[in-house]
Amino acid sequence: MMLPVYIFIVCSNCTIISLIVIHKNLHEPMYIFIAGLLINSVLFSTNIYPKLLTDLLATKQVISYQACLFQVFVFYSFSCSEFLLLAAMSYDRYVSICKPLQYAIIMRRTIVFVLLGLAWIVPFCHIVIIVVGGNANSELCSFTLNGIFCNNSLNYLFCAGSKALLTFGLVTLFNIAILPMLFIIFTYIKILLVVNKGCREVRRKAAQTCLPHLLVLINYSCLMIYDIIIIRLESNFSKTARFIMTLQMIMYNPLFNPFIYGLKMTEIYKHLKKLFCFSRYYSSS
Repeated sequence: MMLPVYIFIVCSNCTIISLIVIHKNLHEPMYIFIAGLLINSVLFSTNIYPKLLTDLLATKQVISYQACLFQVFVFYSFSCSEFLLLAAMSYDRYVSICKPLQYAIIMRRTIVFVLLGLAWIVPFCHIVIIVVGGNANSELCSFTLNGIFCNNSLNYLFCAGSKALLTFGLVTLFNIAILPMLFIIFTYIKILLVVNKGCREVRRKAAQTCLPHLLVLINYSCLMIYDIIIIRLESNFSKTARFIMTLQMIMYNPLFNPFIYGLKMTEIYKHLKKLFCFSRYYSSS
């Protein structure tokens, strides 16, 4: 089951990324951010699925401490990058709808790539301090990880917790998860107020571009809450329930993104339709 899911995630996301790269009419900030989000999904999945597939085939599931730390680092880096990418997308929609005459000036190509870079660099800098500066030097009292991959449950293996590390972790959570969410909510409230004053056609176009982003945000926020629930209530969860919830967390979002952006974004859908029609015609001839 895992291998077909992983192949589908990579193929579906990479197909839309390729369409955005190839077609010039998709070289707009909104589609560039979508490509960044889909690249993030592919890298997020690649961090988890190959090791998970290896564990399913092996008689004994083993991972080195260094490899586990690396998986934690990549998992939380790309998880937080998702929030920052969604925040950048909400800002793009805010400028497009609320300041249309200034859009070309504000959302220049340079600004777009700076925002993309920051969406990956800022989480990496935060998480590397926690993983390398804190966890790497902590003493282990247990060597059995309750989970199907390395995440925050790694903290339960340490002999003693660090208050400084916990404080910095909370600061990191606020900076690269909660703060972007608050910013997204603020921008969409502003968009809603502006759109509400416009005609039906304006509301339709705004909903067409903003709804996919909101669906992805809601979906991803719920999955991250899953991760917190699994860690905090670990002792109260059976292994089967924990396995199912964790599997949902790593599966739904990478599968959800290409469907949302492939079907709900009109321009991407048109190119996808042409691609599949051409493939079907070519295979039947």
